[in-house]
Amino acid sequence: MADDSKNISNGAHGAIGSYAAVGDSFTEGVGDPGPDGAYIGWADRLAVLLSDQQAEGDFRYANLAVRGRLLDQIVEEQVPRVKQLAPALVTFCAGGNDILRPGSDPDAVAERYEAAVADLHQTVGTVLLCTGFDTRGVPVLKHLRGKIATYTAHVRAIADRHDCPVLDLWSLKSVQDRRAWSDDRLHLSADGHTRVALRAAQVLGLRVPADPDQPWPPEAERSAAEARRDNIHWAREHLVPWIGRRLRGESSGDHVEPKRPDLLPL
Repeated sequence: MADDSKNISNGAHGAIGSYAAVGDSFTEGVGDPGPDGAYIGWADRLAVLLSDQQAEGDFRYANLAVRGRLLDQIVEEQVPRVKQLAPALVTFCAGGNDILRPGSDPDAVAERYEAAVADLHQTVGTVLLCTGFDTRGVPVLKHLRGKIATYTAHVRAIADRHDCPVLDLWSLKSVQDRRAWSDDRLHLSADGHTRVALRAAQVLGLRVPADPDQPWPPEAERSAAEARRDNIHWAREHLVPWIGRRLRGESSGDHVEPKRPDLLPL
């Protein structure tokens, strides 16, 4: 086990020397492409903020998240690896893809989620959990708001039972602005990922360079015709392919490997 894996309960009590991110496309960083085309995302951005608290070369980071992964896949593929790495901090954001599936039961998903949290907690110093987003203004996903709210309530209760800090995305009002979302309206934009990283750093007790919930600058109002054209383009380019993958039993993460499978210096 890494020497620093039990040294902290959160960032307010000491610098975090190692961090591993576990999850799906949200944690992989889809929607936030870097200059080389690889995704960055909130977890990578959080790692930079954590690294700034350390002496040069002392911080290590891994990102095991893969787009499209369901909770059971994350538990099978990523949790054993993160237990081997035994970092001081793990962010565990999982279950969102399960909740989006027709007929899924948020209560049943939460039971499996809690078992994974309990397992991680035996090895990792701090396990930070993520709630769902409030999707009331998001096309298509707004119809699943009740299921997402139920799952979010479970996550908060699980965090209380296992003494885990919570990245409460439901209450982060700034990501309810459409500019916080990428063109596919399913993943955050670079600005959205940045705001989530800042909020995660706050939860861990770090000082941050900006308020993640600061208001967005004024935006020119779109006409009804412009909004309609945007919706048609989005449905053709993103919604239809997404539905097609679901019907074919395919995942955007098929044949995708974790982008950072080992704890390495930034």
